[in-house]
Amino acid sequence: MEDKRKLRRTRVLKAGMISFGGSEMSCTVRNLTKSGAMLDVVSPLGVPKEFTLVISSDDVRHKCRIVWVKERRIGISFKLDRES
Repeated sequence: MEDKRKLRRTRVLKAGMISFGGSEMSCTVRNLTKSGAMLDVVSPLGVPKEFTLVISSDDVRHKCRIVWVKERRIGISFKLDRES
């Protein structure tokens, strides 16, 4: 099967936080590119379509939007500043 992705994914295993409206939900970042990531969550229920992903170990915050959901995995794309 041919991989049609524009950017190469880097496998990672990092603790993250999904931050929205004063609330936070823990997640695990499973892979990462310059334009997005794949997250593992306990449940995708209650995760809004747009949120901020916080990766404290890297001192990083990304504004994100959900691209896809499959069981307990969420694919996200990072929003560019001009899209905010």
